[in-house]
Amino acid sequence: MELRVLQYFLAIAREQSIIRAAQSLHLSQPTLSTQIKNLEEELGKQLLIRGTKGSRKVTLTEEGMILRKRAEEILDLVKKTENEVSLNDDIVIGDIYIGTGETDGIRILAQTAKLLQDTYPGIRYHILSGNSAFVMEQLDKGLLDFGLIFGTVDLTKYHSLKIPSKDVWGVLMPKDSPLASKEAVSPSDLWGKPLIISQQENKGGKIIEWLKHPESDLNIVATYNLIFNASLLVDEGLGYAVGFDKIINTSGNSRLCFRPLTPALEEEMNIIWKKYQVFSKPAEKFIEKLQDILSSFS
Repeated sequence: MELRVLQYFLAIAREQSIIRAAQSLHLSQPTLSTQIKNLEEELGKQLLIRGTKGSRKVTLTEEGMILRKRAEEILDLVKKTENEVSLNDDIVIGDIYIGTGETDGIRILAQTAKLLQDTYPGIRYHILSGNSAFVMEQLDKGLLDFGLIFGTVDLTKYHSLKIPSKDVWGVLMPKDSPLASKEAVSPSDLWGKPLIISQQENKGGKIIEWLKHPESDLNIVATYNLIFNASLLVDEGLGYAVGFDKIINTSGNSRLCFRPLTPALEEEMNIIWKKYQVFSKPAEKFIEKLQDILSSFS
């Protein structure tokens, strides 16, 4: 399987048309069709569903969708590797890829990047958002340099540095909500209330356990992947969003407020990277600077 052919396949997936993909690639349609047919024969799977004569649109089969995802990951990794290898030893220029959930804890990573900026202005940072499972999957595939995750770390696979702050769980609600008069929200306060919780917690996480109520009896009206989107649902009166503090600005003219949970529920954070990982020069400078910053908290 050649990288060039994977690029051809992704062009077809993007354009949903062999004709338009051939034009974008500056190839003839028969040449491109032959390359994709050979790829299908090599894999022993049909990757595209060709339209009828009246429709030139092509769609991906299930196997085609799998290949599209993997091809994007492969080509991203190739590009990342080429950039790292091609740089001069005396120059620190390149990309750092960091995966993280939504958390105020990312501020310490931003502070690290800012301190490096004056000395190494050629470093670029790419932040990918996702839950811990997503971050570790991307780390394992070599698509991330570092991950910021909550909870315990598998020290057999990763090195880690503890972030000297914790995220506090609480409830985002309108300022005129009956619960807004409370200093903190207890489990029974939320029984029967329309709840908006994260997709990860909806699968039986700490919040479900903290609520101390049969999950089937909870009134979960929505789930979210990004707390900003959840805040819009709250602002429109759909329900109460359970999430971390300091992510949504509730000061000034905001119609929302945040109340912590009681009993308190907090999450520790760690920045992790794969064991035996060979760092690029930018990643090496980044982790050195981060270690210096964290040592000042000791």
